[in-house]
Amino acid sequence: MQGERCLKAYILISTKPGTSLEVVKRIKDKVKEVVAADAIFGRYDAILVLEAPALENINQVVYRIIEKDPNVIRTETSIVLECT
Repeated sequence: MQGERCLKAYILISTKPGTSLEVVKRIKDKVKEVVAADAIFGRYDAILVLEAPALENINQVVYRIIEKDPNVIRTETSIVLECT
């Protein structure tokens, strides 16, 4: 996000078994703030990277879109200290 104040966050997502690829695709299609999204193996099932001008934008994406997905069980958000 050149020229704007930038806030970057990593969103770690736990999904219902076998749904991580579909969750990632659905979120990528709905959310313009997503700069990267992948289904992964490990403690979490998916990881997203969001960039937005303000924390409120990230809050809206997490609470109004991601957590309302019926296959999302839980999320954990990590805010980057300095956007580069």
